[in-house]
Amino acid sequence: MNPPPTSPDFAAQRAAVAAAVEARLQALLADDPRPGEIARPPRLVAAMRHALLGGGKRFRPYLVVASAALFDVPMAAALDAAAAVECLHTYSLVHDDLPAMDDDDLRRGRPTVHRAFDEATAILAGDALLTLAFDVLARDGTHPDPAVRAALVLALARAAGLGGMVGGQMLDLEAERSTFDEAAIRRMQAMKTGALIACCCEMGALLGRAPEPHRAALASYGRELGLAFQIADDLLDLEASAEALGKAAAKDAARGKATLVARLGPAEARAALASAVAACADALAPFGGRAGRLVEAARFAAERPS
Repeated sequence: MNPPPTSPDFAAQRAAVAAAVEARLQALLADDPRPGEIARPPRLVAAMRHALLGGGKRFRPYLVVASAALFDVPMAAALDAAAAVECLHTYSLVHDDLPAMDDDDLRRGRPTVHRAFDEATAILAGDALLTLAFDVLARDGTHPDPAVRAALVLALARAAGLGGMVGGQMLDLEAERSTFDEAAIRRMQAMKTGALIACCCEMGALLGRAPEPHRAALASYGRELGLAFQIADDLLDLEASAEALGKAAAKDAARGKATLVARLGPAEARAALASAVAACADALAPFGGRAGRLVEAARFAAERPS
């Protein structure tokens, strides 16, 4: 059974968050150096802007804002953490697109950074976006409590690093040369995609100083959401056009990628997708109707066209 469609209100809320995050990202990539910086090389700033601005669903920042709202944190107070997540997520895309990794020419409907500039500049732009994410999280304006800022930095570092996104990417590369069973694919995808998505939800709870049971509930929701997002992504790669996706299509099968769609087949993968969306709603039960935005986010992840 397909999940019910998301509402116009959800679309409007997501658009509002995306616009606010876009404005914050533009400010972060101003030409003038910040205090403590010597200079900002124009070509590097241009490459970072090419990667970061003017495209993308801003789904991960939305999760930070919507999770924080459960604890009465206004959007303005969650924007820096949301922007930091988008900087880190975009760095991962820039590096994933490199010839040594997925070797993609198109991202978000535009040439990838190494095509628009060059490979060395793309590596440096990714490095700069990664470090900018932690720069932003450590700033006083992100949260008045330094302990909360430290917790945000720790959560994002662990989700993005060896035991999370980067480790998952390593497993993804290994899977091209060996056979992964379903459990191994789920573990790889939980690291590569799910860890960062779960972290976004936990960061909202950290901003709101939520009690541990609520943090755990949001982390559980985020893990199931990460699974749903990845299955939907793999189905889109199989079935959607490059024009619709804004990037190359059908590349997973061509490279022999280990995905649940390839392992289970599209029909069983869709059943797993529906199960993950249902599990998202179950994880949010402690929040009742206040979690409606996050329930709709899970539906959006499952039914999005790109």
